[in-house]
Amino acid sequence: MAMHSITVTVNGSREYLDVPSNLTLLQMLRDRLALTGTKNGCEAGECGACTVLVDGEPVNSCMMLAVEADGREVTTVEGLARLYGDEDQLSPLQDAFVEHNAVQCGFCTPGVLISAHALLERNPDPTGEEIREALVGNLCRCTGYLRIIEAVQAAAEKGEVSDGPVYL
Repeated sequence: MAMHSITVTVNGSREYLDVPSNLTLLQMLRDRLALTGTKNGCEAGECGACTVLVDGEPVNSCMMLAVEADGREVTTVEGLARLYGDEDQLSPLQDAFVEHNAVQCGFCTPGVLISAHALLERNPDPTGEEIREALVGNLCRCTGYLRIIEAVQAAAEKGEVSDGPVYL
């Protein structure tokens, strides 16, 4: 298998890795960088549990090769708070999920948080329908989505969007 040397910024940290051609971004994050917040659900781009931001856009990391991340910025759920300037606390969106009991088993939560964050960056005042549309690629078997939608609306009402990446 051919190996490729890549440089990728993950949660603000520049990483230099040698990766095989067939390694997915999901595998790289979990197995090479020990960032296990990004979940391995279906490995087919259907469930959204592996959603991360690549250059600010939500991507199913199981469908992207690690070599495609070369030279790009990746944000996982572990790095979400860093976008707000304080990596030692939950982001305001994460706080809203806790306050509204929008987390049950938690398996889908990292991907849902990433998709919701991307929505609030694009549209700081989304309607319920816009929230539902933004989360269409994230499957949740536990919550029924109502509390998730309420949490995203609450974060939006507080004006809880970041000032963009604060990578050093």
